[in-house]
Amino acid sequence: MATVANAFGIENALEKLGVNEINKGTSTGSNWFSEGDMISSYSPVDGKLIGKVTTTSREDYDRVIDTAQAAYKDWRKVPAPQRGEIVRQFGNKLRELKEPLGQLVSYEMGKSLQEGYGEVQEMIDICDFAVGLSRQLNGQTIPSERPGHVMREQWHPIGIVGIISAFNFPVAVWAWNTALAWICGDVCVWKGSEKAPLCTVACQNIIAAILKENNLPEGISCIINGDYKVGEMMTTDTRIPLVSATGSTRMGRIVGATVAERFGKSLLELGGNNAIIITPTAELKVVVPGAVFGAVGTAGQRCTSTRRLIIHESVYNKVRDAIVGAYGQIVIGNPLDETKHMGPLIDKDAVNAYLAAIEKAKAEGGNVLVEGGVLEGEGFESGCYVKPAIVEAENHFEIVQHETFAPILYLMKYSGDVENAIDMQNGVAQGLSSAIMTNEMKEAEKFLSYAGSDCGIANVNIGTSGAEIGGAFGGEKETGGGRESGSDSWKVYMRRQTNTINYSDELPLAQGIKFDL
Repeated sequence: MATVANAFGIENALEKLGVNEINKGTSTGSNWFSEGDMISSYSPVDGKLIGKVTTTSREDYDRVIDTAQAAYKDWRKVPAPQRGEIVRQFGNKLRELKEPLGQLVSYEMGKSLQEGYGEVQEMIDICDFAVGLSRQLNGQTIPSERPGHVMREQWHPIGIVGIISAFNFPVAVWAWNTALAWICGDVCVWKGSEKAPLCTVACQNIIAAILKENNLPEGISCIINGDYKVGEMMTTDTRIPLVSATGSTRMGRIVGATVAERFGKSLLELGGNNAIIITPTAELKVVVPGAVFGAVGTAGQRCTSTRRLIIHESVYNKVRDAIVGAYGQIVIGNPLDETKHMGPLIDKDAVNAYLAAIEKAKAEGGNVLVEGGVLEGEGFESGCYVKPAIVEAENHFEIVQHETFAPILYLMKYSGDVENAIDMQNGVAQGLSSAIMTNEMKEAEKFLSYAGSDCGIANVNIGTSGAEIGGAFGGEKETGGGRESGSDSWKVYMRRQTNTINYSDELPLAQGIKFDL
């Protein structure tokens, strides 16, 4: 392990989480088995090897599904509030392990330590939400048109939930799905990102111990490891009625089509191309931190990262200068050091995509305000550290129309009424997160109206990045249409059933149809 990593307690964190140098890649609770190829996890922080995980073979995968199916038959019979008690224990254990798990997230993925802790806090928050929800999985009573009849609607567990998560939130997105799925009576099979496999192992270790302590089937929570080929086992498997997939739009098209072909359900959380509209009445003390954190937080590797600033021409120069000035204060370096604002990109492929996007923006006529580039020298040996860039651009540029998972911020002007800015905001294929900075009520209401932002998330006087657990998280268009986390997102993890009960002595038919015998 690298000396710099040791200085921040990584070895101690790995020990507390039960993560070893070599980790078996398939788990159904306490049983580990796999003799597949090895995935080596290198930290983008210092380029050092953290550990290895074996991939899941076809034989292993089928064994996992068999174990999950057997567990489901028992788990679905457990009353929902008792299932909530298990999730409560899981949340409490996360509280105990927040520091080491947050450190691992930071070191394996590259986000700042505070963001690593914040990601674990999201896991804790969704557990709290799910515990309360376990007593509120309510159906409804519906008036019947027939005398002596009553109609009811109720919700039942759906079965095995397959979860495919991305590297940028290597633990939280799994928890968003699995905490709700568990209280709904489902069991979960999780394929974490092959770019952060040790985070997956750590989380499985935590829940496996809780299941064992409560004498519950180990198959309630399972993991599999590998690349897209392992994911294909899940998406083509008719034994998995729901696949929740987080990742790129390209990946989502494949997953959505494959699952739909077998009449399964998919929950897709895909790309974003998020904009903040800045109006003449916007306050700089709100605009600057919202835009800067949105653009450089997690090194621009959030699906909700701010990609575009759409600024009214009357305040454009003032806002531009303030944002450029703020970029001069950003400190880049080891994300485990809390004095650093931004860590590395996940790997060198991401670095190459970042560099290519900047060159493409220049070729299309963009004006670079803050130069990007790869950082070198002491502390940057991994080759994954880059400088956040700002480019003046037009919304119609091809590169602007696509999401680049990196800290590149495009600035553009709008003139006239706020409707023109809203048209620009909506003028991309993605529809995840959006925001407006304004002190004008009419502008805010127009932005939030049916003719306003077409995104699943629309904020006023806060940025695009980040979301609270209580609200449904997700977006429209090429973002996939899925919803996770709060509100009534739990319904996707269950199947709806309508019941009609006749408590009369006769059998009247619906719509007044007569059928006399």
